[in-house]
Amino acid sequence: MQIEVLDDHKCSLGEGPLWHPKTGDFFWFDIDKKLLLKRSGTSVEQIQFDRHVSAAGWLDEQNLLVADEFGLFQFNHLTKDETRIADIENDNPITRSNDGRADPFAGFWIGTMGKKAEPEAGAIYRYYRGEVRQLFDKISISNSICFSPDGEYAYFTDTVTKKIMRQTLDQTHGWPVGEAELFADLSGDDLNPDGSIVDANGNLWNAQWGAGRVAQYAKDGSFLRAIEFPASQVTCPAFGGENLDQLIVTSAKIGLGDKEEFAGCTFSVSLNVKGQNEHQVVL
Repeated sequence: MQIEVLDDHKCSLGEGPLWHPKTGDFFWFDIDKKLLLKRSGTSVEQIQFDRHVSAAGWLDEQNLLVADEFGLFQFNHLTKDETRIADIENDNPITRSNDGRADPFAGFWIGTMGKKAEPEAGAIYRYYRGEVRQLFDKISISNSICFSPDGEYAYFTDTVTKKIMRQTLDQTHGWPVGEAELFADLSGDDLNPDGSIVDANGNLWNAQWGAGRVAQYAKDGSFLRAIEFPASQVTCPAFGGENLDQLIVTSAKIGLGDKEEFAGCTFSVSLNVKGQNEHQVVL
């Protein structure tokens, strides 16, 4: 298994990888530098914003739904036009958006957190056809937002708890039903769950901050295997490539200085596993 450097831009805080299923473009973010990065073929474009941006879903071939520190906006990645869609904590200067992903019901989940990781300053929200609803509060570092292929479950974590949670979803509109339950407890191994993705078989892949690895967990939460990366602060995985069998992983350089050669780079590894197409968001 060979780990490749997909892009050698050293993100201060790489996050939000998104493979566009219609265009084959790959998008990701450098939150600290307020950048959206777009890879088309072998060409990489850096799109600068004046506020923190962190996650996106796709609306059509040209437009993304992007999360920033004020909420959600529609962004045309060709013309660079913006349209504000929803306000989320726009009156709270302490917080910004963090991890987010489109759900199987055409909605979009987004987590917030304190810009200085202030304890319990954030929350997790869902945007669905014009409505924004807070789902979970008192979140310190929102992460691991992803969904089972059958749409039955959503997953999320507050990284500081070291626990990945699973939430049952209503099968009509995708809203949470009942209380979230424990999916995987990483505290015994002192692992910090960051971003996650679920493959087509329903297995969850979790980037583990500080451990330099992405771990695979079965549907019942049991550990299957881990893939090591040459950067300790891996942040979030995504599946991409023509056959959705490339695991693409972002990482962060923040706090490391020159200690790691590949810190902040974005990686790719070919797997004998197929991912899910990222779901389309409907406004």
